[in-house]
Amino acid sequence: MAQSRTSAPLRGALAVGLSALLIVPAGTAAWAGGQGPGGGDGPGGGSHGDGLSRTQERTLLRYADDTWTSMAAMTDEETGLVADQIDADLATPSDYTSPTNIGGYLWSAVVARDLGIISKKEARQRIGTTLETLSELERHEPSGMFYNWYSPETGEKLTTWPDSGDVVHPFLSTVDNGWLAAALRVVSEADPKLHKQADALYDSMDFGWFHDTEAADGAGLNRGGFWVDQPGDTCTVPGNYGDDSAGAPDVLYTCHWYDTTVSEARIATYLGIANGQIPPEAYYGTLRTMPDEGCDFAWQEQKPEGVTREYSGVSVFEGTYEYGDMRLVPAWGGSMFEALMPDLFVPEADWGPRSWGVNHPATVAAQEYHGLEEADYGYWGFSPSSDPFGGYREYGVEGLGISSDGYASDEPATDVDRGYEGCREGTNPDPQFGEGVVTPHASFLALPYDTDGVLDNLAGIENDLGAYGDGGFFDAVSTDSGTAAERYLSLDQSMIMAAIGNAIDDDSLKDYFVDRSFEKAVKPLVAAQIFGSTMPR
Repeated sequence: MAQSRTSAPLRGALAVGLSALLIVPAGTAAWAGGQGPGGGDGPGGGSHGDGLSRTQERTLLRYADDTWTSMAAMTDEETGLVADQIDADLATPSDYTSPTNIGGYLWSAVVARDLGIISKKEARQRIGTTLETLSELERHEPSGMFYNWYSPETGEKLTTWPDSGDVVHPFLSTVDNGWLAAALRVVSEADPKLHKQADALYDSMDFGWFHDTEAADGAGLNRGGFWVDQPGDTCTVPGNYGDDSAGAPDVLYTCHWYDTTVSEARIATYLGIANGQIPPEAYYGTLRTMPDEGCDFAWQEQKPEGVTREYSGVSVFEGTYEYGDMRLVPAWGGSMFEALMPDLFVPEADWGPRSWGVNHPATVAAQEYHGLEEADYGYWGFSPSSDPFGGYREYGVEGLGISSDGYASDEPATDVDRGYEGCREGTNPDPQFGEGVVTPHASFLALPYDTDGVLDNLAGIENDLGAYGDGGFFDAVSTDSGTAAERYLSLDQSMIMAAIGNAIDDDSLKDYFVDRSFEKAVKPLVAAQIFGSTMPR
């Protein structure tokens, strides 16, 4: 099944890399009555594209300025590689980084330039240094793909964790390479003087190496990634999917595919299709929900409803889940970044008015409903992040994830189980939630769909919960005790930078990312989809 990102020792030492100023009282976000937490019409009620007030823009600029401070503090001046994380004192960055982190730094530097936080000269120098280092990093040469862990200081591929000395089996992650490639597209368009360098790296990356054309009854699915050497006892599948791989040794693929539609990993599918490396019909190979076939899939969170349609010869069950008086296509774990991170670069809601155009605002509405009404935390925004009580955890709206033991929103984790009609009885149909944990980057991702609600939520996180420092918002905070994870993760900070850049600068990152050939290849696929999602009645 689809799996979400994990990272480095803080996130469990998994070497594979499988990869608000108002506390809103309970009942304020009365979705059945059409009121959102910002006093407007709620998600989908007019925030998208309506522009920002001057006060809102100033607030977002302040957030961006401080967020960039943490990004800059995490970046090695010699290599231009950003670390995975840094503590609140901004003193000592971690000594590991990933392709996603590096990509996030690149697009954050573009946003910082466009917002006037740094000069054009500084942005070009920073980005140019990173591109030069990327050209020198050890890669899997036949595919052009980058390994998952490098030293920010030296650029060396990691084979042991710097802190523990534990073995790292070098892995090449589909989704992590997708985010780096997305950043290279942005840089190429954003600065003509860096166009050649960025394109040389981008053009060398072949996403066909990740794509199993035999999966999903021939529609094709992306594997999670591959190793060059056997990673201990980990399950692997030997093979070689590269189109131009004659003579190249087989690699060892993960035993899972990215097989769900609402996943951050779809960025790699978009890129592969646009590049002609993945067949277009693969866009329809992923699952909206698991099928409703007797009790065979009764392990999923709830019994889906939907109809079966055919796209490009691929039969698709357009299943949806019910949640908070709406229907939507769920993510594997019910988190915000699974649903909305690709929307930072691909205009999914505009291109897919019958799919993402409803599902994205419905996802925001579901997160708000959960935080403000169902669990009554007073705040919302649930996505994988640092754990305020130590380590790293995958947070989400558990009742909205396909996985029946999906990502919980609280500490300790509450398992929501309402059963599966005709197959299993629910073990916890009326859950009592513990202490909620919200992460600011999840709120920022919702900016296009409920600007007022997002800014109210973030203001409360900053002023009432105190989860703000010199480098911007801390990575996560508990909603009862106000215990914060007083650190900054470069990926989460880069999502914040991207969301602010789009909000202030009229979707600038989407404009940089999408060119004519990408639109020609991808837009018709997105436009054809019909999800069956609905907003609150």
